Amino acid sequence: MKKMKFIIAVFLFNTISLIGQSDDILLRKALNDYIEGTSYNREDQIKRAFYHEADLFLANRDNSLWVVPISEYASWFKKENYGKFTGRIGNILSVDRFQNIATAKVEILFTENDLRYIDLFILRKIEGEWKIISKTASKEEKRKTKILFATSNATVHGTSNISTGNSFAEIVKAYDHLVNKGYEVDFVSPKGGAISVQYIMMSDAMQKDYLYDFDFMDKLKASYNPQEINVEEYSAIYYVGGGAAMYGVPEDEGIQEIARKIYEDNGGVVSAVCHGAAGIVHLKTSDGKYIYEGKKVNGFPDELELKDRPYYKEFPFVIQDMLSTRGGDYQYTKENIPFVIVDGRLVTGQNHLSSQAVAEEIHKLLTELNVN
Repeated sequence: MKKMKFIIAVFLFNTISLIGQSDDILLRKALNDYIEGTSYNREDQIKRAFYHEADLFLANRDNSLWVVPISEYASWFKKENYGKFTGRIGNILSVDRFQNIATAKVEILFTENDLRYIDLFILRKIEGEWKIISKTASKEEKRKTKILFATSNATVHGTSNISTGNSFAEIVKAYDHLVNKGYEVDFVSPKGGAISVQYIMMSDAMQKDYLYDFDFMDKLKASYNPQEINVEEYSAIYYVGGGAAMYGVPEDEGIQEIARKIYEDNGGVVSAVCHGAAGIVHLKTSDGKYIYEGKKVNGFPDELELKDRPYYKEFPFVIQDMLSTRGGDYQYTKENIPFVIVDGRLVTGQNHLSSQAVAEEIHKLLTELNVN
């Protein structure tokens, strides 16, 4: 009797197991009907995958939520193109089933356009068949390539003992905007290693937060040197201002070559803010012309410098004069207001108040150029 009970138990277990396996197979068949139908313009196969009253919750330019009945969706795959490959490659990523309901995730790849969509499905077993009863989808926002912040290793003005550094505000205001847009930011300096910062305002909440962000501060302690930079990874360079920007960076041929390649080879953006414009005064394109020649450009204007102060006498050149005499259309505005100029893929800002605005323009340009 015990043996009989054991046999029955095993039989029931195997039967339940087979039913479960059968459900998994039929569930995946519905998903594969969707994938194959949309990949090869098979309207009938698409309809077979869905419950006839199913809706798809999509989006378009005019609607953040666009409800599309399955009958309309299936009609997008034209009968005259039946069997013709649409460029869609689908892969089932996951399936989670509970009794007669399930959810599933599918990726749709368009390799020609380097696009990836994620489809999420709700399925239900209806009259013995698994059907998709709802679908939504979203295009993957690709991680943007990196942006390089060019900084100086200088700690004093020229040969003096007057302390200087990179403007902390000009770093964090641009950095915060760009990382929140999905970019990864690295730092480069002529020598690599630690860079000094100045003009820290503890009353500014953002600056205070970053000052105590150990991961961020570690980046400032370990900037890359030019030889360590893989230029192909970067879509923009941002020359940080502060008094230190006048020393080391402008004449550094390694950083100049990085900036040129980002601009020419990568089709990227060259940008600078405040005294960071010193970094582009010697920067030439491969045809020997200055990158700002014939373009509108700015930086910290000479008339706003404190010319009676010892630091000014240490400056190796006057930014405004250099940019103007070498063909730049130098423009500036009143003190203490943001002012940014965009001319092609060159973005320059007048002062530390322009830092975030410069970052915003970098993002706009890279989005328009689809550099990612």
